[in-house]
Amino acid sequence: MTDFSQLSVDTVAAYLAQRPALAARIRTDGPLDVVEVGDGNLNLVFIVHDDAGSSLVLKQSLPHVRTDPSWPMTRERSAREALVLRTHEAADAEHVPALYDFDSANYVLAIENLSDHAVWRGELNEARVHGFAAAEIGRYIARTAFHTSVFGLDPLEQKRLAAASINPELCQITEDLVFTEPYIEHPHNAVLPENEPDVAALRADRALLTEIGIAKYRFMTSAQSLIHGDLHTGSVFVRDGSDGVSASVRAFDSEFGFFGPTGFDLGALWGNFVIAAARALALGAPDRASEILTLPASLWNAFEAEFRSLWPSRLDPRVWGDEVLESLLAEFRQDAAVYAGAKAIRRIIGFAKASDIETLDPVLREGAARGVLRAGRALVLERRALDTVEALSAETAAILASTVTRFEF
Repeated sequence: MTDFSQLSVDTVAAYLAQRPALAARIRTDGPLDVVEVGDGNLNLVFIVHDDAGSSLVLKQSLPHVRTDPSWPMTRERSAREALVLRTHEAADAEHVPALYDFDSANYVLAIENLSDHAVWRGELNEARVHGFAAAEIGRYIARTAFHTSVFGLDPLEQKRLAAASINPELCQITEDLVFTEPYIEHPHNAVLPENEPDVAALRADRALLTEIGIAKYRFMTSAQSLIHGDLHTGSVFVRDGSDGVSASVRAFDSEFGFFGPTGFDLGALWGNFVIAAARALALGAPDRASEILTLPASLWNAFEAEFRSLWPSRLDPRVWGDEVLESLLAEFRQDAAVYAGAKAIRRIIGFAKASDIETLDPVLREGAARGVLRAGRALVLERRALDTVEALSAETAAILASTVTRFEF
């Protein structure tokens, strides 16, 4: 009997042949083209095509970090990803890959092949902004947030879903990597020598550390909606519309999903826009940086508009009046800003850095990293005084412009 506990290019065809749920999706009685692709740090991923033009993707969780076998990792994360994907697909099928099958015995998801899309981070790195995608993801976050919250889901069903989606091991990764490790000495941390004083300044900032501590507490205890949990530009596919093909934006890799603060997904993406803008400025493209820094507002404005449009359908309007909506939106915006700052800082100092900055020449990287760290701090500490996304983005632009480093000849 074939062992499917860790798939390979050679065993994928046999695996598909014994999955009845996939019989209508792909032919297994003929040749298959199977290509293994890396998806980052955690999983095996295979893109499969048959000779009739059909395709799908298999994603299998490993019992350890893909790049570090000594770091154990629960394989149950695939079950949680399947739950998040299935739930989000029900709320907003337009913005997630279709889920075809989940094999709980071998921890394998079969999902829609989106090879005609590109990863947004890579596109931003290559100076292709795809600005329309920010609003699309804003609508996705609003729809999934509303429909998995107590406003859009029966309270008993919502509690059962929250219990089923508890994700302690991957949540702990975020708790450590985002909210703790950047602010202490830790083996996961590394920066250029020139940026070490910038890191020391952050760690000495008591006001910043207090806000980060509160943000970590809220991340750990505020179960507002079933969030994606790792929504950065590297977990968004984009496709421009042309020649009869519609534009498309899809959020993928939701294995970090759990019931958490709605503003976290907004902030995660916002923080990555800051990083992308820092790259553009480092490469001498201020107009592109300015365009990228309009994306946080596009993201937020689309989220707010969509959430407002869903509000009249809330299940219990007896005490959840419109004043409650205004308070909620203000809370989401504040959370988004603090999480944006935390995510930006973490990508510079800690584990799994952003290629936007890491692929820069060290001379350029120094200023870009300094700018992201200072902009992250400002997002955390100035979000109450600068209480609009546009004002915070203007402050970000000024900080990034002031820290650019250039080659000396």
